[in-house]
Amino acid sequence: MTVDANRPENLTPFHDLDDYIGLPRVSGLTLSPDGTRLVTAVSTLGPKRTRYVTALWEVDPAGGRPARRLTRSAAGESGAAFTSTGDLVFTSARPDPDKEKDDDATAALWLLPADGGEARLLASRTAALSRVRTAADAPVLLVSADVLPSAGGDAAADERLRAARKEAKVDAILHDGYPVRYWDHDLGPGCPHVLTARLSAAGTSAGIEPGVRATPADVGIEEPGAVELRDLTPHAREQLVEQTAVLSPDGRTAVTGWVVRRAHGDQRAVLVAIDTATKQRRILVADEEAEVGSPAVSPDGRWVAYVRETVSTPYRAPRVTLGVVPLDGGAARELATDWDRWPQDPVWLPDSSGLLVVADDDGRAPVFRIGLDSTVTRVTADDAAYTDVCVSPDGARAYALRSSYATPPHPVRLDLAAALATGEPVRGEPLPAPAPAPDLPGRLTEMETVVADGRRVRAWLALPHDASPEHRVPLLLWIHGGPLGSWNSWSWRWNPWILVARGYAVLLPDPALSTGYGQDFVQAGWGAWGAAPFTDLMAVTDVAVDRADVDETRTAAMGGSFGGYMANWVAGHTERFRAIVTHASLWALDQFGPTTDAAFYWQREMTAEMAHDSSPHRFAESIATPMLVVHGDRDYRVPIGEGLRLWYDLVSRSRLAADAEGRTVHRFLYFPDENHWVLSPQHARIWYSTVEAFLATHVLGLTGDDAVPYPELLG
Repeated sequence: MTVDANRPENLTPFHDLDDYIGLPRVSGLTLSPDGTRLVTAVSTLGPKRTRYVTALWEVDPAGGRPARRLTRSAAGESGAAFTSTGDLVFTSARPDPDKEKDDDATAALWLLPADGGEARLLASRTAALSRVRTAADAPVLLVSADVLPSAGGDAAADERLRAARKEAKVDAILHDGYPVRYWDHDLGPGCPHVLTARLSAAGTSAGIEPGVRATPADVGIEEPGAVELRDLTPHAREQLVEQTAVLSPDGRTAVTGWVVRRAHGDQRAVLVAIDTATKQRRILVADEEAEVGSPAVSPDGRWVAYVRETVSTPYRAPRVTLGVVPLDGGAARELATDWDRWPQDPVWLPDSSGLLVVADDDGRAPVFRIGLDSTVTRVTADDAAYTDVCVSPDGARAYALRSSYATPPHPVRLDLAAALATGEPVRGEPLPAPAPAPDLPGRLTEMETVVADGRRVRAWLALPHDASPEHRVPLLLWIHGGPLGSWNSWSWRWNPWILVARGYAVLLPDPALSTGYGQDFVQAGWGAWGAAPFTDLMAVTDVAVDRADVDETRTAAMGGSFGGYMANWVAGHTERFRAIVTHASLWALDQFGPTTDAAFYWQREMTAEMAHDSSPHRFAESIATPMLVVHGDRDYRVPIGEGLRLWYDLVSRSRLAADAEGRTVHRFLYFPDENHWVLSPQHARIWYSTVEAFLATHVLGLTGDDAVPYPELLG
């Protein structure tokens, strides 16, 4: 695929970081029960430009009306879901209008009536509410909230204990198991619980036939008001960490992943069903060979679909498939076991005959249909990645957010009936979006090569408009994280167009371990990160620098997380690049394994011998390339110790170690309050500016009066 946007007469938003940071960002999509309303979320900069504020917008599924804003508050809104009667529920930390002052407001549950009017507060707790889910045919919803273990699921006791901790200024946490933190937040002292509520004390789904959507008259709802939250999991501890519960259409059963502790700090996720009336819990799927999660209950209430990921070993990569199990209990089975792709985010078709899933595929992430008979049909034909798939009540259309490296996420409509009837994939039809797509500063093309073992390795290449044999441009190799992932969708955090606007060609390859190329492609790099992934990256870089419009003498490499690991490995194994940027990177694998937030998973990834052989820190003395190290102190996935040890090894052991006066060409950009990604607008601006200045010095050779300055706010 080649995409070349018309070159704008004026500069694009990617030429100015303030303009880029200020671009609206669309995320999430939910469809009303009658299929007439789509709601998405749009994040924009707040007044002080130091945080993003999210509002809910309505998109016309028919494509006739422009998008319109539904909510507006300084706190923002998230987690939108439609009730069975068409009202919109969401969470927000906006203040309660019935209180004179509410400075300590946390995310509460709100309802925006289908017929218009002001949003009304449904429920609140001192602990924030999140992860709203609704029943399709009944006025029942679920939310998640943290509850202190000693409260025993009692809301009043939880409030008293929280008040006492706050008054005593105690923030200590006593753990009796593993893990103790996750990504960027501490676990505890509260533990996630699933809470349920009916939208009307008098409302009932009795008498409503299965598959028939309830109306306000059917369930006796006149004016939705405050609701009572009931704790479905009063004795839960760590079992619901990072799990999301869903409801059966009749609202009588909740289904969720359930984490089970095991010996030696290990854990396993099973699938459970919880009766919303009795709170009785039963196991649906307990698979000794796999983790299970992402449940979805069929519209007829008979089946639960879920994603099954086999438990990896240092010698065997995980494999992801789709499973189904009867909601009432029975044997589980896998679907489409011969399909060599990894399905995610299952969504049922209205007739319960199959599901729509998304799967990485050759640098894209199309929509596929998987039938209960295990047939697989590709639904979308374009060079894009899809998320947040919704299906119309009649099954004729689907809606989703579509993105690629040519355009950020935007809502589209799919002719699902035509795709399934003919077997021919369709292209998504854009709907009027809340945020227009920005002009790009260059063009996107695709390239590939075949490596020594016969595998095809491909990449996206983003080029400035003026790249040509007469104007050869420098190259930046950008290595993706994961490692189980793919460069196939727009990223606001890792955006190549900012560097393209500064004159670089940006190479986005998918080396061994990347998803979307089959199980053997993942296995090719498993347990040996420094082998095939490294040689794949070098091979595809060779092809890029052979282009007549790329200057092979001015190149750099960059990556974050696993991509940062690979950047470190590259630094110790080749001198072909003029500069290397390593963000949130793994450096000493013997140190990383026991200190990451999910050490139990790392034990499945490599043996001690593999970790030793694959550890970049062993090659510090070979590093002769200037490196920019970036790390956030609140990164629990790759703890700050990795960045600190890497920095000391660079200044003490590398071939560019600190001189007699303690100076070095290496740089360390440290964020005390940021996590794995560096998300705040002001720090993202610092991040990109620092990368630009570092590359300008070492790749472009701009020094003295021509130097690109480092951000002034760095001191």
